Amino acid sequence: MEKQDLFDKSPVRLFDEATEGGLKAGEIGLVTAKKGLGKTSVLVQFGMDTLLQDKQLAHVTFDLHSSNVISWYDGIFAELAKKKNGAADLKDDIVAKRTILNFSLDNFTLAKVVNTLKALKAGGIEVAGVVMDGVDYAKVSDADVKAVADYAKAENVKVWFSASAEGEKLADSVPAALEDYFAIVAHLEQKANDVELIVLKLRDKKNVETSLKLDTKTLLISKK
Repeated sequence: MEKQDLFDKSPVRLFDEATEGGLKAGEIGLVTAKKGLGKTSVLVQFGMDTLLQDKQLAHVTFDLHSSNVISWYDGIFAELAKKKNGAADLKDDIVAKRTILNFSLDNFTLAKVVNTLKALKAGGIEVAGVVMDGVDYAKVSDADVKAVADYAKAENVKVWFSASAEGEKLADSVPAALEDYFAIVAHLEQKANDVELIVLKLRDKKNVETSLKLDTKTLLISKK
């Protein structure tokens, strides 16, 4: 019940409310921003959401060491635990369902990542959520993204990507040839004193108003 309480109070509920229920099983989503604005924090919040449902998560990182990824989860969990007395005691049980995979796109394609995820399932770890942090379009082919999309649909898995983007238009966040693979494209943009969370694509809709931002202290999704 305490996990359910944390799930109910998760900032991801704000995202879901603003995006018609958020990402669905079998879909791929994308979070973009300039470096240092909070992409990893958002991905970890989505990943933690899977764990709070007592489901298996695979966190794939292309530009962080595993210890850094663990630190992100520790920090986000600590913030969530403040919302529920005694929640800190749940941490070990929650993260036990997290698998961290560290690869380099210089010598490991997304298609091979999919093969690794399938191997996990064959070994008894059937993930319900995948986050892939630090995807570099220059090192990713259309076939790679299609392989992930096909995997997500076939296995009924939610998959979130993150990638760097300098501009705040959809074309800045994702190459036109890849846009159709993503059900949701969310972008973080510095605006005055806030980092706003902008939804550039929500399935067949573009530039959806969300009134969401990242809290400057906790980096949790919050309302403006």
